[in-house]
Amino acid sequence: QVQLVESGGGLVQAGGSLRLSCAGSGRTFSSYAMGWFRQAPGKEREFVAAISWSGGSTYYADSVKGRFTISRDNAKNTVYLQMNSLKPEDTAVYYCAATYGSSWLRTENLPRHEYEYDYWGQGTQVTVSS
Repeated sequence: QVQLVESGGGLVQAGGSLRLSCAGSGRTFSSYAMGWFRQAPGKEREFVAAISWSGGSTYYADSVKGRFTISRDNAKNTVYLQMNSLKPEDTAVYYCAATYGSSWLRTENLPRHEYEYDYWGQGTQVTVSS
């Protein structure tokens, strides 16, 4: 069974930091791009960040650029999202996602749309208080 399991969410004050982790199992994602999305209450899910299979390329939504950092450890089949200078508007459920298939195998392309991802985690809640 293929799974992506997020952890590290919680409640933090504005200006604080959190580090999210997403561990994959049942399949090796080390050769595929991965990403993070988030969904705030009453809003659609939105792209946050993506990282290529090698970790050499990253891309961020404008709203988090300069504050969030995506990274990965392929030996652990895990992707991370370091979130600094958190704001109340960052409050959301955060989802990690992974691509798969021959078109994404070891490419430096960075998927930014939900339909480009094949696997999703269950989400972890991040709440930023003002």
